[in-house]
Amino acid sequence: MSRLILFNKPYGVISQFTDTSRHKSLKHYISMPGFYPAGRLDVDSEGLIVLTDDGRLQHRISNPKCKLPKTYWVQVEGIPTHKALYQLSHGVTIKNYITQPAKASLIPEPENIWARTPPIRFRKQIPTAWLTLTIEEGKNRQVRRMTAAVGFPTLRLIRVAIGDFTLSELLPGDWRMVHI
Repeated sequence: MSRLILFNKPYGVISQFTDTSRHKSLKHYISMPGFYPAGRLDVDSEGLIVLTDDGRLQHRISNPKCKLPKTYWVQVEGIPTHKALYQLSHGVTIKNYITQPAKASLIPEPENIWARTPPIRFRKQIPTAWLTLTIEEGKNRQVRRMTAAVGFPTLRLIRVAIGDFTLSELLPGDWRMVHI
């Protein structure tokens, strides 16, 4: 039986146990020895990180060849057009790479979403919208680069699911143990 920790990473926390002088790390929240993250979220992103003490499972969760879907709530600047959603759903060129097709759709602002500290920047003349975006890759800052490539920069990014694992009711900084 493998053990997993499902952790809601707050904004500004790095996805490793190493201390830095600039940011908090996972060790500020989780003191279970032998657990390692299966994948990462950049310091500006929030949401689900899965940690495990099983090396094979860690590899399976984080390896892009396993095609484990990752679902995000993405707050973007502007209101995405049908064309932008189509582009996200069929692959977007970022740098010299075309992303795999994603599942992308507009959603209402998620219910019970926590306030972010610091809050995102708001501009009175520019509305914002929320998307749900599911990808099976995980290139560095991929979701942010994808939304920017179609003209709608990411303001806030929250990973809500990795495969069948979800945030559920976890608040930022909270975690729960799962046995599989």
